[in-house]
Amino acid sequence: MPKGYWIARVDVRDAERYKDYVAASKIAFDKYGAKFLARGGEHEKAEGPGRGRNVIIEFESLKVAHDCYHSPEYQRAAAIRQQVADGEIVLVEGA
Repeated sequence: MPKGYWIARVDVRDAERYKDYVAASKIAFDKYGAKFLARGGEHEKAEGPGRGRNVIIEFESLKVAHDCYHSPEYQRAAAIRQQVADGEIVLVEGA
């Protein structure tokens, strides 16, 4: 079965409060077996406007990635993130 991935691109407006999101999201990520492949760090904007923070998270399948995103645990964390950062998250099936 192909893996599922979250690809997130984020501009953090409030770094201190973003830590609250990271702590809250850990509950969902632990529950759904998230594996971080990229989490912030150095990056190169090859095309387009880009964002300041890029994250790639691997899950067992696209269904598990979907279930994690839509879980009550993650939605509580997402509410925090949406207050302190702008960005987008896309869920993708791997090859």
